[in-house]
Amino acid sequence: MDWGLVHKAWEKWASASVGSSGQPLKAALLINYEPGGPSRLLPIIAEQEGLKLAPPDLTQFVAFVKRKQFQSETFFVADSEYLVTSIHESWFSARSMNSSKPAGEGAIVMQAAAFLLIGLYDGSVDSASRAMLAVDQFAWQIGRRNL
Repeated sequence: MDWGLVHKAWEKWASASVGSSGQPLKAALLINYEPGGPSRLLPIIAEQEGLKLAPPDLTQFVAFVKRKQFQSETFFVADSEYLVTSIHESWFSARSMNSSKPAGEGAIVMQAAAFLLIGLYDGSVDSASRAMLAVDQFAWQIGRRNL
């Protein structure tokens, strides 16, 4: 895995996809993910934009992904609790259960190479579609480079 290429791809992608209004994502995280690794290890945050999280903040989330009980459990990212609404082969989407925003908030979680990519967005169906496209673009970038 060439970390330099991953970082460069992240910087370019995040500047165009994460942050200010008009961009599809309000925040994104890239977590090293080894499903067969020991559960006592803390998740390693490779990159993050729009959030300030530490590895212990994501321990519950990574355990949730490893258990694969997507339809019967919820997960947390930062202060938001999410309920999975759609499950696909290498990704799932979720809606925040405690959002104070009228249109709600959501998350797209995708496994890409040796990473979990989390994209957080504000809004409903249109916002979810834009968020999915943004997350998929980055996953494709790091997947095609076979980093």
